[in-house]
Amino acid sequence: MFVQRELREKNIAEYLLYMWQVEDMIRAAGLDSDRLYDAVIKVSGRSDEECREWKQWYNDLIEMMRTEGRTESGHLQINENVLILLEDLHQRLLDSHKQPEYRDLYYKALPFIVEFRAKNHSTENAELRDCFNMLYGVWLLRVQGKEVSPQTAQAVKAVSAFIGKLAVLYREDKEGTLEIE
Repeated sequence: MFVQRELREKNIAEYLLYMWQVEDMIRAAGLDSDRLYDAVIKVSGRSDEECREWKQWYNDLIEMMRTEGRTESGHLQINENVLILLEDLHQRLLDSHKQPEYRDLYYKALPFIVEFRAKNHSTENAELRDCFNMLYGVWLLRVQGKEVSPQTAQAVKAVSAFIGKLAVLYREDKEGTLEIE
């Protein structure tokens, strides 16, 4: 099973962050599936059949990026749709009296979200997007070996707890076990 399939089933937040990473990796490879094959797929230790499937998956993503005009920046519509689903669930959870833990985590993260939005001059009404941007940005800093300030680490801890709970509740919603109303 491909990583993205497993993540989509188990943790939608990790799935979305993974897909953003894949988009950036495709861009870094110049939208060239042969370069991706050599750098990522061939060295994965997968069977020839799995490697062919994986390369086809990258080819499909590359085609989508070209078609949607996402070769330089931005996210594929399939990933935007995940955010839309999460935003819808987020609103339903905030409106529900049966999810006080979720609301508590959200309100603990909210000051950090507001601060992040102000620092990044975010004008969209997209708090969840800002949360994912924060988490992805900090991940990039860590990958680059850059230090993360204690204030940023505190923000990431609060936002991660909030987004993690959202991911758990998303899975429960998909399984039909979530109590909202």
